Amino acid sequence: MTEPNEKIPGIDPSVPPSGTGCAECLAGEGAGWWVHLRRCAQCGHIGCCDTSPSQHATAHNAATGHPFLTSFEPGEDWYYNFDDQQMYAGPELAPPTSHPADQPVPGPEGKVPANWRELIH
Repeated sequence: MTEPNEKIPGIDPSVPPSGTGCAECLAGEGAGWWVHLRRCAQCGHIGCCDTSPSQHATAHNAATGHPFLTSFEPGEDWYYNFDDQQMYAGPELAPPTSHPADQPVPGPEGKVPANWRELIH
């Protein structure tokens, strides 16, 4: 665990999230829907989790090398480090820290196919 004001390489608490949903899914890339959302702790990019068909959060890590992601789900505050594949506690990031509570999971509303359970990883 780090001290409250200690800087962690790969985590920038001042950067806000890129939006309220997966940036690529909302742009029409891949399946266009997600199960859960993840936030890059370095640049704020919101991507979909590895259970989601398109796995955009992991693709963001592969493209950028940004090592940490965190959940963008209400009530979750864990971090995952791609470099060592470990879970961590970390600092609170710039708000909002999750998608809106009324946003459905999976989402976004109106884009999730009826057979979504058959399509997840």
